[in-house]
Amino acid sequence: MAIAILNGLITSILLETFILSRQMPLNAVINTAIKMSLISMISMELAMNSIDLAVTGGAILTIKVLPLMLLAGFIAPLPYNYWRLKVLGKSCH
Repeated sequence: MAIAILNGLITSILLETFILSRQMPLNAVINTAIKMSLISMISMELAMNSIDLAVTGGAILTIKVLPLMLLAGFIAPLPYNYWRLKVLGKSCH
């Protein structure tokens, strides 16, 4: 589970850094990418891996569990993302 969370964070931060690097200075890009990814990605990975563990009994990715994992991974970070976008008026772009 820790490896999945770490890989998700690294991938997300690198992708966001690449995308935002054309719009902002590098320091601001890295800071924004880390702030955006940290809470969202950890909550998403924890939700997805927890569903996988609960349904299959281990880290066994199957077609049966995949839709449940994707749904949990989508729903888990929604409250934080909504709060960040609406209440704080901040977004990733």
